[in-house]
Amino acid sequence: MVEIDKKRDAIIEGAIKRFIHYGINKTTMNEIADDLSVSKPSLYYYFPDKNSLVFGVIDKIFSDYFEIIEKDKSTEMSIEERLTGFIEVKHRFFQKYYMLHLSGGSPDSSLNSDELREHFMKMKLKNEHFHADIFRAAMERGELAKDDADKIAELYLESLAGITSLCILHGNKELFPSKKEMKAMLEKQINLSNIFLKGLK
Repeated sequence: MVEIDKKRDAIIEGAIKRFIHYGINKTTMNEIADDLSVSKPSLYYYFPDKNSLVFGVIDKIFSDYFEIIEKDKSTEMSIEERLTGFIEVKHRFFQKYYMLHLSGGSPDSSLNSDELREHFMKMKLKNEHFHADIFRAAMERGELAKDDADKIAELYLESLAGITSLCILHGNKELFPSKKEMKAMLEKQINLSNIFLKGLK
């Protein structure tokens, strides 16, 4: 069982490397099999089609993200410091997996399936609930005024996502954003977070 999990993880890691470099749409299952020196039947044993492999990749990325932020959740720090830390984690993930969003443009993309959209929504809700718990805890400590933590978390995360979307829209979609653009996006998100928190005190 452990050996099967290791093989499956190795395939996901190989797929991530190729997806990051070439995008999901331009990557074939044959190329991933060649990269990893595994037979096609072996690859299809773990992932029957490309869609299931995309699911595996998305699950791995979200799993890594939640593992990091949940670990940071238990440390003692102010709400400002905590949310800044989460923004920095999200920023690192955005930089690392930037190429994946470019694959969502074509109608036949795996990223446009109803099943995957539903999966993304579950992850989005998990992230909102996580942040709602953070806001709720800050309210209990008296750092923030009492309010509806769930609505605040949803608005907060959508506001940050808006800045990310603007960065993508204003950039050249064929090129990776420059370091200057990435730094500006991070600074804007941190500034927005601090302004948002001031309004909740």
